[in-house]
Amino acid sequence: MQVILIQDVNNLGGANELVTVKNGYGRNYLIPQKFAVEANPSNLKQLQEKQKQQAKKEAKLLAEINSVIAKLAEGPLKIGAKTGTSGKIFGSVTSVQIARAIKEQRGYEIDRRRITILDEVKELGTFKAKIDFGNSNETEVEFEVVAE
Repeated sequence: MQVILIQDVNNLGGANELVTVKNGYGRNYLIPQKFAVEANPSNLKQLQEKQKQQAKKEAKLLAEINSVIAKLAEGPLKIGAKTGTSGKIFGSVTSVQIARAIKEQRGYEIDRRRITILDEVKELGTFKAKIDFGNSNETEVEFEVVAE
């Protein structure tokens, strides 16, 4: 029996996926629990329409991510830090400061949890951080730590 999954089912498949299961499992468990619907022609047509809409959303999201990546690659971000007489900064630069700098200087709000600083930043200079946008879309952004 073929069914279309409405939501993710462990060890079977994800939402909006066409799977083949035994008749009893489909009729007695998946369909009554609203985990799946029977794969008849009208439901298959709805599935194809959902997949088209999902593909359009993903293409739009990918284009937006690429524009953000291009904007971030324009040049290094400037992050101000208080320094001592020897050029070392008090504390260190964190992902929160990088996210704030991106918002102020580039106009994009990026969640701080998506930012990974590659080196420990304890002094003035130019460093790199990695931003993960999900779906294997990631970029490196340069930032320059300057004295306030």
